[in-house]
Amino acid sequence: MLWFVLLVLVLAALLPFADEWRRKPMNAAARAAAKGAFADLSQGRTCYRWTGPLRGPVAVCVHGLTTPSQVWDSIAEGLAAQGFRVLTYDLYGRGFSDRPPGRQDAGFFCTQLEDLLEDQGISQDFTLLGYSMGGAIATAYAARHPDQIRQLILIASAGVETEPGRFAALVRHVPLLGDWLMHAVFPRAHTRACAAERSLPSSVPGLIDTQIGELRYKGFVPAVLSSMRGILARPQEEEHRSLHRAGVPVLAVWGKEDALIPVTAAGRLAEWSRLARQDVVEGAGHGLPYSHAEAVLQAISQSHEGGLT
Repeated sequence: MLWFVLLVLVLAALLPFADEWRRKPMNAAARAAAKGAFADLSQGRTCYRWTGPLRGPVAVCVHGLTTPSQVWDSIAEGLAAQGFRVLTYDLYGRGFSDRPPGRQDAGFFCTQLEDLLEDQGISQDFTLLGYSMGGAIATAYAARHPDQIRQLILIASAGVETEPGRFAALVRHVPLLGDWLMHAVFPRAHTRACAAERSLPSSVPGLIDTQIGELRYKGFVPAVLSSMRGILARPQEEEHRSLHRAGVPVLAVWGKEDALIPVTAAGRLAEWSRLARQDVVEGAGHGLPYSHAEAVLQAISQSHEGGLT
């Protein structure tokens, strides 16, 4: 009887990992729905998309932890109207990009961006935008390549000040138990959190379904876990101070009601980078690129009132 009970407990413990094994692979059939093109890079295949005129200053957009590049649709269209050529892409483990193994730290994501920019012939003088975790990636990249950056734009950016909560802290810092919790709890929590936003205004149609749909594919949950333990594991004080010393223009936009990355992050960033321009959007939560796209675009437009060239 004891062995039977132990067997049941072991099987129950393995069920969350079995769910990951049963998910669909990101393959040619899945990619048939992609709107963009693909680049075969050193770590894997990356889905990317250009929006805007054939000529003009380049803006590169990096999305966040759980929402692929579709999150940028409204911002990309608005930037294109301002004269930018806009490049958006899916980070590894999200959207239509590959799911390569490896710790998803700053080096991992910077390599993907370096590879993609080289593939697309972009080497300097571009505007780099990052949303949420994408802000941490953009900050890491800009600190490594300050001479390439015309302006760094951070939207509800990670890497400054966060409110991770007890669950995230456990997942991030406790091996094995954290892995089990991530596979057992995160899919349902992610679905509930996304569904709760259905009643909120959004300028990106279908985004909620895309966010929830990420759970259909293998590699998404492990990628989120790896990023939590990698790029999101520490604040980026050193990188921001380095950017300040290098004179890289920085614009940071925060949501006044953001529960994930509190608006107090603006004060912390001001300590690290005194010349950073900062805007706070009243009534906005964490979903700035799709809930308050016009306010974000206005802040960007005002930051380059002297013109794009």
